[in-house]
Amino acid sequence: MKFSEIRKELGAIVFEKLRVDSENYFEAVIAKSELTKLTVILEKFLGAIRWPSESPLSLQIQEAINAFGGVKEGYGQSLYFCNQESETVFAMLWPWEDGWHTTVKVIQT
Repeated sequence: MKFSEIRKELGAIVFEKLRVDSENYFEAVIAKSELTKLTVILEKFLGAIRWPSESPLSLQIQEAINAFGGVKEGYGQSLYFCNQESETVFAMLWPWEDGWHTTVKVIQT
């Protein structure tokens, strides 16, 4: 199960604030200094970044992420998305206006 594997590896990252840590949803705030470590983990499990992209997101992806806030153009937000077998796991990164913090959401649906 990718979500549990990702969640385990996220333990190596220092989060400034843990908001939610449940069976299929993780949300926290990360400092800019930890962002590279986070993206390495996400790419390892979910593959290359899916957004931003020159191609529009598929309807399947849009429906999955919209329930959790989605990603918007022009805000520096990013999305990692993997759908294998019966498991969909994705991560959304929403940078703050302060330039130092990012909200991280990792979800299994």
